[in-house]
Amino acid sequence: MHQPVTGPSSDQKFPPAINIIALAGFSAALSTRALDPVLPHVAEDFAISITTAASIAAGYALIYALVQPVVGAAADLFGKARLMTLCLALLGVSCILGALATSFSGLFASRILAGIASGGVFPVALGLTADLVAPAKRQVAIGRTLAGSMTGNLLGASASGIIGDLIGWRGVLVVLGALGLVAAVAVAAGFRGAALAAPPKTDLKTLRQGYRTIFKNPNTRYCYSAVFVEGCCVFGLFPFIAALLFDLGEKSLSIAGIVIAGFAIGGLFYTFTVSRFLPWLGVRGMMIAGASLVALQLSALAFGPGWKLQFLSMLAMGWGFYMIHGCLQVFASELSIGARATAMSLHSFFFFMGQTVGPLAYGLGLQHGGKVPTLITSAAIMVVLGLLCGRMLKPRAPADARA
Repeated sequence: MHQPVTGPSSDQKFPPAINIIALAGFSAALSTRALDPVLPHVAEDFAISITTAASIAAGYALIYALVQPVVGAAADLFGKARLMTLCLALLGVSCILGALATSFSGLFASRILAGIASGGVFPVALGLTADLVAPAKRQVAIGRTLAGSMTGNLLGASASGIIGDLIGWRGVLVVLGALGLVAAVAVAAGFRGAALAAPPKTDLKTLRQGYRTIFKNPNTRYCYSAVFVEGCCVFGLFPFIAALLFDLGEKSLSIAGIVIAGFAIGGLFYTFTVSRFLPWLGVRGMMIAGASLVALQLSALAFGPGWKLQFLSMLAMGWGFYMIHGCLQVFASELSIGARATAMSLHSFFFFMGQTVGPLAYGLGLQHGGKVPTLITSAAIMVVLGLLCGRMLKPRAPADARA
């Protein structure tokens, strides 16, 4: 099968702006999983159940998803870099407000605001990367951008557990808020001048045509459905990892953070190895192997190994997840040229809708079916997903691509 990308060498050069985009992704990603390791303490402070506390993650993911169509259109109309900078500033403010919350409803509202802000960073960063790099080099370039986000996820999960043990979950949010504001200033300075001042290249007519182009592409239904399932089966588990470790007798928030951080380390390993594995496995092989690796680790976690083995399973799961997810991102970036930010934001919309449904589905499954049946079911779904993606997704030029 013809592949949409090739395996470029590891020494290729990318525009310096890729590093700035990676910084933006890093700053936004710090906040995404930062509260997962400290949810037991949030539940204790507000006298609520862990399932109720986990609704923070579902609410964050839901609003992140819902703002995506608006964010994508705004980025295409008014400028990706400008929107990304404003959202980073809003993210910093929302985290500080969360640290000052006196009720669970106040904390929940601040995380909704943070979800809106984060929604304007990562998918727009992917759109900028796709604008800067040709399709033949794009999967590796997106890997570089992902490295920033993976590092943010890594530090957000691991450092928040340590900070939570030292100064509490409120201290976690204060640190996140300060870093978000610093990042907003840094990104604004990095894109100062033409990148921020240039007039938008997309008008409403072109944007409407972009939506038609996206949904005419046969890859759209498979690409967006696949990321929804990924979000549900993989990220839906994350809010329960600390509680599952508590059930095994491991009460340290730092340990929970380290286990969750294993996933991000696996993602970083993917970014360092994608240029080597892609020519060997091909896009189809990457998707099937990645989904199968995720399924294997979900099955291992179902039987409750010690935290050190869980860390290794999460590391392998992160590697496998980004093997398939990275391919899906490249397919999404080629659904439209004129409305690329819109296509990537819709990609994130379905991904985070999966992350909204996931914690609810896992909560019901764990409560009524038990840990083993729930995780084994997720593993089986991931195997089927990899096989279907490998069969159905094929390289297709978008209708608005120029000769």
